[in-house]
Amino acid sequence: QVQLVEAGGAMVQPGGSLRLSCAASGIIFRIFGMGWYRQAPGKQRELVATITSGRTTHYADSVKDRFTISRDNAKNTVYLQMNSLKPEDTAVYYCNAVLGRTDYWGKGTLVTVSS
Repeated sequence: QVQLVEAGGAMVQPGGSLRLSCAASGIIFRIFGMGWYRQAPGKQRELVATITSGRTTHYADSVKDRFTISRDNAKNTVYLQMNSLKPEDTAVYYCNAVLGRTDYWGKGTLVTVSS
């Protein structure tokens, strides 16, 4: 059974930092591309960042230079380091694992940026 379990969501003030983690089980983690997506209230889910099995990364323009995605294959975990957080970063953040036409999603973790 495949599970992606996100953690690390919290309420933080503007300018603050958070690190999200996503622990995967039931897949051969090292061969999967991993990603973080987010969905703000009333909006569609959007891509935040991805990292391939070869560790090539891609970021949405809105988070470039503020967020960093990384992966630890020994721990079957992908991370999202978020710095200089803004109120518009408020959303539920979802972890995604993809291999070809197969993809899996976590249940999400809530990040709220507010003073």
